[in-house]
Amino acid sequence: MSNLPDDPRDPLADALVDRATALTGPSETPPEIPTGALNRTVVALGLASFFSDMNHEMATAILPMFLVAVLGASPAVLGFIEGLSDASASFVKLGSGYWSDRTGERKSLAVVGYLITGLAKPAYALAVVWPDILVARAVGWVGRGIRTPVRDALLADAVAPPFYGRAFGVHRTMDTLGAIAGPAIAFLLLSILTYRQIFLVSIIPGLLGPLAVLAFVREARRPGHELHLAASLRALPRVFRLFLVAVGVFGAGNFAHTLLILWASQALTPAYGAVGAASAAVLLYTLHNVLYAGASYPVGWLSDRIGKRGLLGLGYALFGVMSIGFATGPTAVPVLVVLFVLAGLYIALVDAMEGAYAAQLLPANVRGTGYGALSTVNGVGDFISSVAVGGLWALFGPSVGFGYAAVLSVAGAALLVLLPSERRE
Repeated sequence: MSNLPDDPRDPLADALVDRATALTGPSETPPEIPTGALNRTVVALGLASFFSDMNHEMATAILPMFLVAVLGASPAVLGFIEGLSDASASFVKLGSGYWSDRTGERKSLAVVGYLITGLAKPAYALAVVWPDILVARAVGWVGRGIRTPVRDALLADAVAPPFYGRAFGVHRTMDTLGAIAGPAIAFLLLSILTYRQIFLVSIIPGLLGPLAVLAFVREARRPGHELHLAASLRALPRVFRLFLVAVGVFGAGNFAHTLLILWASQALTPAYGAVGAASAAVLLYTLHNVLYAGASYPVGWLSDRIGKRGLLGLGYALFGVMSIGFATGPTAVPVLVVLFVLAGLYIALVDAMEGAYAAQLLPANVRGTGYGALSTVNGVGDFISSVAVGGLWALFGPSVGFGYAAVLSVAGAALLVLLPSERRE
């Protein structure tokens, strides 16, 4: 039994997908789909993301302090860097996903994307002014834009539909274990290395990520198609396009979590000093990632039984509660712990469920394009949210910035509820 949308495709989409199938030629044999949630490709993609996130989070955990203390940047600059970096990759994501559908080749794009991302973080060590960080982070996000839609399409291709939730949950768990290891390593290294030296050390996991994809991912040979990008986008199911609207509204408030690290470090500085507050902020972020990792697979397992959209809506709601909590200006460690726990839980729900729910809605012939569109919408939303929250923080204080995020989360959840209902078949 599987959850299916009532109206997964409109007639135009049906015609376009049929055309794509016809263009591939009748002699092609569809790739064999493994029956379980765990197989070599799922584990290999998880390992790649484990190392890539270790590389990313080692740098991200100390980046806010490096920008403020060493380069003299402000919270608004941090939000601008995060947002513009995401936006720089937005159309790369769409192009990468579409190209993987057209050529039938996903693995090579994933390797290239992971490699670019892994080399960008060590480049932070060379920065002398904050625009240097902006350039390096934007380049890294282009690599992320190349890899993200094709990686998600590879995951969806690698398992049968009843296992989408668990496959994406396993991947998010392994990804987040890297996000736990990265800040933990950065925390340990803070006592013996400078910020710049920690950035350089991050190159080790940064290179192991693309090697895992190259060595272990098995990509079933699949036919491509001759549809242009516009036709591929029109072939996306109507319910998926409506889903993108909800994702975009929520994403416009879903700010980068480096702003949470910055808030924690500033709020705790009067009591613990700059170094102690920075270390405490890194530990809180590590706790956030522990919850993220621990919840991802159970969320995926549960979604395969009760449905994905409701759990995704719960994630949107938890983000709103967390944002309201930060808007109150918390400075006590126990309160900050609770809020970072909420942050870890909400992102486990959102990250695993967006990918798994998309897999449920997307036909295989346009799966790369669909994930590219989803990643693009998320990237544009991240740009809007990070710039908006950082700018509102700088102009009116953090409470206004976090309050803005809470409002957008409610709006996104409402649109998600209004999507065409699912039914059991």
